[in-house]
Amino acid sequence: MKINLKRIDKDFNLVATNEEGNSVFIDAAKEIGGNGKGMRPMQLVLAALGSCSTIDIISILRKQKQEPDSVEIEVNGEREPVGPEGYSLFKTIDVHFFIRGNIDKDKAERAVKLSMEKYCSVTKTLEPTAKISYRVTLN
Repeated sequence: MKINLKRIDKDFNLVATNEEGNSVFIDAAKEIGGNGKGMRPMQLVLAALGSCSTIDIISILRKQKQEPDSVEIEVNGEREPVGPEGYSLFKTIDVHFFIRGNIDKDKAERAVKLSMEKYCSVTKTLEPTAKISYRVTLN
């Protein structure tokens, strides 16, 4: 897996491109000189968690012969204060899945549980430092 990043302005605006040529824009917070032209790095971490688990959930539901009409995810993260080391990790993350369609409730909850507790690599990466909770709203 390889990602290339390139600075695209005089400040902090970057474009990250993967091996397939797909790109995402990244910028710093306005408080430190960013221009709001992209997601901030820690926002991307939350987006990675939500997208990783969503891919798992859709895959698991399809194996269970369940096809959601839509899946939306709200991810909220709270970071610890910046410590003497100079960084701030997530201390809590809450993931709320909104799944719509003719989906069996038990199968939806099982798919989310399997993703969040077993399959999602991003969740597993964050678990050592963040308390991660999740919930499901069906229809």
